[in-house]
Amino acid sequence: MTHNGVYTDGTPTYGGYSDIMVTNEHYVVHWPENLPMEAAPLLCAGITTYSPLRYFGLDKPGMHIGVVGLGGLGHMAVKFAKAFGTKVTVISTSGASGSLDGIINTVSAIHTLLPLINLLKTHGKLVMVGAPEKPLELPVFPLLLRRKLVAGSAIGRMKETQEMVDFAAKHNITPDVEVVPMDYVNTALERLLKSDVKYRFVLDIGNTLNKN
Repeated sequence: MTHNGVYTDGTPTYGGYSDIMVTNEHYVVHWPENLPMEAAPLLCAGITTYSPLRYFGLDKPGMHIGVVGLGGLGHMAVKFAKAFGTKVTVISTSGASGSLDGIINTVSAIHTLLPLINLLKTHGKLVMVGAPEKPLELPVFPLLLRRKLVAGSAIGRMKETQEMVDFAAKHNITPDVEVVPMDYVNTALERLLKSDVKYRFVLDIGNTLNKN
């Protein structure tokens, strides 16, 4: 929820730091009782990685799936892919050429795609969910030879989001988070800029999640 954003009916949003909000019921998901409230990043990092795994058919047991980047998005991609019954490899700098059915690329920094494309099998799929600020160079020839696919994915629709939440509840999948109080928010933002969090901050505005 971005402060001073605008809904489709022209009314303003009031930001993610609001104590309460009013929203259309279409955009509300049922939250299973066995999921803790601090698992809220499922609605961001969760659906961002769950959706491409499902949409591009990378959810079949026995497949070999690569995940580039083990951060807020990447660690959720690993958890979902594992729950689907796939073999998961987190990619750093190297890997076996032609060994992966699909790759979820969560990296938002400028990087070369050729080494990742080379890791794919014939008909393999490289799905971009990270968003680099500048265009990346895309080598076409390796795609032509083995019918490889490079695609992009953002979040999913509401029906799929509910499906993801229910799947997470069934398989006890939660994001790795650090819950912080409202008076810590400025420090949290500074740490975010330094990538000093594993892997998501959850801002407890009303101090309702304090277990002490």
